[in-house]
Amino acid sequence: MAPDLRQDFNMMEQKKRAFCEELESMIQEQFKKGKNPTGLLALQQIADFMTTNVPNVYPAAPQGGMAALNMSLGMVTPVNDLRGSDSIAYDKGEKLLRCKLAAFYRLADLFGWSQLIYNHITTRVSSEQEHFLIVPFGLLYSEVTASSLVKVNLQGDILDRGSTNLGVNQAGFTLHSAIYVARPDVRCVVHIHTPVSAMKCGLLPISPEALSLGEVAYHDYHGILVDEEEKILIQKNLGPKSKVLILRNHGLVSVGESVEEAFYFIHNLVVACEIQVRTLASAGGPDNVVLLDPGKYRAKSRAPGSPAGEGTWPRGRNRAFLVCL
Repeated sequence: MAPDLRQDFNMMEQKKRAFCEELESMIQEQFKKGKNPTGLLALQQIADFMTTNVPNVYPAAPQGGMAALNMSLGMVTPVNDLRGSDSIAYDKGEKLLRCKLAAFYRLADLFGWSQLIYNHITTRVSSEQEHFLIVPFGLLYSEVTASSLVKVNLQGDILDRGSTNLGVNQAGFTLHSAIYVARPDVRCVVHIHTPVSAMKCGLLPISPEALSLGEVAYHDYHGILVDEEEKILIQKNLGPKSKVLILRNHGLVSVGESVEEAFYFIHNLVVACEIQVRTLASAGGPDNVVLLDPGKYRAKSRAPGSPAGEGTWPRGRNRAFLVCL
């Protein structure tokens, strides 16, 4: 690229954010007036173009997924698509949660944790209302946006379908609602699949990531999670304190008091599982592996790598999610 063209391109990139913000304010103002739908539509189309017209060069995704493919083709659906009437329908807190959860789905896809339209990540809307957000059944992780998330209550009633006409997966609802009912401290639940769930030995304490998870709970496989008896067993096996639940022959579950904390635990859990799979393959079985004593390696109050007096584990967990966005 010629130097003058490169300079022009860099200047355009610098002004892009300000231009998008100005466009957004114009759209909001036009929406309030409500007298010129044609002009409003034109402004919205320009704004959509600006938010989806992204560079063709990206850093390599950790694993891949549909999101990585779309990015390589220059096709990226904005995570935050709450505009116009969609934006007015939610308060500030729910808007933020919707954006966080949609971003979590995108990250999960980039890390290779997705499985087509299956598995779920959910977040409780607030501690006052027993409602949670879940992906509509039929969307890929790479297609999830803030407006598409479905709001349901703990009885399974759909309170807000979002921007699609899709329903909710019953098995996903059963698992997540069971945890929210039993654990009022939990604000986010993540469920994915991994080979370690089929190992008799379970998750072994052979890495720092495994030790960071605390007490790991287990639940035996009884088929697809769709009945009340299964919900009771899940609640009993998870217990009042565990942040990680391994569904034998099925997959993994992590919970957190925030979206960030749930991401921290599922990320460390996946890394611990990957380390274990590679270690057992090279060692020839668990008998040839050195096991750590979890009692000797209690979590420190300071995040590793941070200066003395700066950073705690909760803050460190939050950073892990934020730096991936």
